[in-house]
Amino acid sequence: MNLNEIRSQLSDPARLMRLSREQKEELIALVERKQQIASRTKIRTYYPEVGPLARDKYTKHMEFFEAGQKHRERLMLAANRVGKTEGVGGYEMALHLTGQYPSWWKGRRFNHAIKAWAAGDTGKTVREILQSKLLGPVGSWGTGLIPGDSISRIVRGTGGVADTVEIVYVRHVSGQDSMLIFKSYDQRREAFQGTEQDVIWLDEEPSLEIYVECLMRTMTNNGMLMLTFTPLYGMSEVVLQFLPDGQLPKDTNDIAGRYIVMATWDDAPHLSKEAKDELWRSLPPFQRDARSKGIPQLGAGAIYPVPESDLLVAPFAIPLHWPRGYGMDIGWNNTAAVWGALDREHDILYLDSEYKRGQAEPSIHTAAIKARGDWVPGFIDPASRGRSQKDGSQLLNDYKQLGLQLQLADNGVESGLYAVWNRMSTGRLKVFRSMQQWLAEFRLYRRDEKGRVVKDNDHLMDCTRYLESRLARMVVKPPTRQGVQYEKPVSAWS
Repeated sequence: MNLNEIRSQLSDPARLMRLSREQKEELIALVERKQQIASRTKIRTYYPEVGPLARDKYTKHMEFFEAGQKHRERLMLAANRVGKTEGVGGYEMALHLTGQYPSWWKGRRFNHAIKAWAAGDTGKTVREILQSKLLGPVGSWGTGLIPGDSISRIVRGTGGVADTVEIVYVRHVSGQDSMLIFKSYDQRREAFQGTEQDVIWLDEEPSLEIYVECLMRTMTNNGMLMLTFTPLYGMSEVVLQFLPDGQLPKDTNDIAGRYIVMATWDDAPHLSKEAKDELWRSLPPFQRDARSKGIPQLGAGAIYPVPESDLLVAPFAIPLHWPRGYGMDIGWNNTAAVWGALDREHDILYLDSEYKRGQAEPSIHTAAIKARGDWVPGFIDPASRGRSQKDGSQLLNDYKQLGLQLQLADNGVESGLYAVWNRMSTGRLKVFRSMQQWLAEFRLYRRDEKGRVVKDNDHLMDCTRYLESRLARMVVKPPTRQGVQYEKPVSAWS
């Protein structure tokens, strides 16, 4: 009895009733055999050509696969539940181990058996996630992404975690066996030293030292390194390898040989709106950007543990009656300014413009700042009262003489940080989406393990604090009549 006959019998209850006992037993055996074959060729059900889960709907997944053709290092920085472990890392690993690439595959191909590692954060999670995805549950090995008939041999683990696998030998279409070794980060860096590997897959974020060791294992033989994780550790050293300055590069095609794909819940057709809404409600606010969008979130280490989605607004024309001002931070390596406007009715501060430039004369900075309105008052770092790096004159006086309307800001660091955080957390600070340099600093702004503010790439953050400290001194643009300006600006709180 062939497959079409089975379908015919099952679709017609009357015909099913007329079968003899022997025919029914044959039908049952065939159905069970079909189910067994299907369970041991699970990978064939992925990315069909048509249907609600068709591969053309998984554009981020396809982008990641195709990038492997040119890039040795790839990162899928993704939200939870988008399929980055099973549908991306596990799927591609199984293809390379077997050499059984689908006809539509545009990624890299190995025409020989490979040596590979698959690693996660602990031995327990490697067993429960990576081992299970690739091999199937304990007792049902061969029902995972690696086709059952392609598994030549399994070597059990000898560590402290029960039911673990250390090595899997997988038959490649070339006739040789590929070898996959499972590892975990808790084995420490030394466990990742050794021989060269063709493919290394790191699921969950590794430490920088493990990442570097794995990279070294793939360098001499043109191997590849795949990373798939949700960035719960924020702008870590590994994330910054792929996100220079804390933001997605304009050209993701080549970041020193690296490639990054960021995937959100909206890139996963298998997630319904109801599922996404339920997941959103269950997440702590400070983790929502990381878990739903794959945006690195600093969590407990952040100065401002507020999702950037709560801050960002589309740019709009600032009403003329809103007071304006800017915070300014000066120095030879970087001089920066952040402009804001205050909606007095709702006590909401809108940050709408930014400036940041290094190694330029005060006259250059002054021209850029005046271009945004020479009547706008600026609130400057009190440290500007020190000596300038060029001619010994006071920088504050330099800028005043060049025509900037400057006042000293309050530089109480902790009180200023609290004031900004309080405004953010109560919805009273909004940031124009165009403020990309501000966002880059915001994502990196954190405390070290001793609780100290990390003073690196934080000039616009300092400007924001200076501005917040002097909201009462912001002014409304003076009205004009036939080109004649009235006498003086109006204070924010008059």
